[in-house]
Amino acid sequence: MNDIVNSERALDIISRFHSAKVLIVGDIMVDHFIWGKVNRISPEAPVPVVKVTSESLLLGGCANVLNNVFSMGGKSVVSGIVGSDAMGNWLIGKLKEMNIDTAGVIIENERPTVVKTRIIAHSQQVVRFDREDKRPISGDSLRRILEYIKSMEDGLGAVVISDYNKGVFSQELIKGIRDITAKKGITLCIDPKQSDFSIYRGCDLITPNHHEMEQALGMELDNDDDIIQGGRRLIGEFDFAALLLTRGEEGMTLFERDGSITHIPTVARDVFDVTGAGDTVIGVFALCIAAGATFKEASVLANHAAGIVVGKVGTAPAYQNELKKHYEQTNRS
Repeated sequence: MNDIVNSERALDIISRFHSAKVLIVGDIMVDHFIWGKVNRISPEAPVPVVKVTSESLLLGGCANVLNNVFSMGGKSVVSGIVGSDAMGNWLIGKLKEMNIDTAGVIIENERPTVVKTRIIAHSQQVVRFDREDKRPISGDSLRRILEYIKSMEDGLGAVVISDYNKGVFSQELIKGIRDITAKKGITLCIDPKQSDFSIYRGCDLITPNHHEMEQALGMELDNDDDIIQGGRRLIGEFDFAALLLTRGEEGMTLFERDGSITHIPTVARDVFDVTGAGDTVIGVFALCIAAGATFKEASVLANHAAGIVVGKVGTAPAYQNELKKHYEQTNRS
């Protein structure tokens, strides 16, 4: 894809990451991994017995988007909800260790921190179980999130709405964020989980995967013609400036309001785990935009970052040095 962004231009964008600032708003989670080995089937039921060897806690949900911006050397800030529990305390402590401002992290006493626990054996996910409460956040929490965004708006290059549909986002909150970003000319990027895209109307960029796009359209996308028609329809119907469709092993397709359609082939060499790949895409895309990239350039670099993280097991970010190396190697081959 060096016809879109050559190595010199890509490295120039990446070199500006340190001065680019991105605010991530959304569902803050903990990704809990239990690692082990399977040597036998349980005599109690036809399920594997996992002998636990280690456990790890990682930033998840919108905090993983933040972690990708942070790992790329960008300036990142976050706003969302946690519970007044041990996992919420761990999250806040982890963000403080990273020197991330935690004033935008709102504690709701009656709500548990969202935790996704994955059991991994021999590099394969055996089972996942979730702790969550998907009730809408309180009116006070909504007000405090908007106040925090207003306090951070100066110097922001992009805002990411990382919607995991866990109760944070309502039409009122998204409209409030859109009003702030539109007034300041800040690019607003959406990673959607709600099937009714009208809630995201008027935002700058949306990044659905194939299944999410089918849900939004209410139809199956069986071929490239369906995808092209569907992408154009969503842009026109909901007034997005651009739509970046993530298509797994088929790469990505970028639709823009001017009618241009750009297909970006995958650059992943090995795929071990797609966990968190969508977070990487939108985090790196937003960081590139904040660093002065076009939508096309940001899409290409985000595609390279995704190609890195799917080669790792578990929720893992891509790093700036990895992105430089991956881009240069891919363009040489």
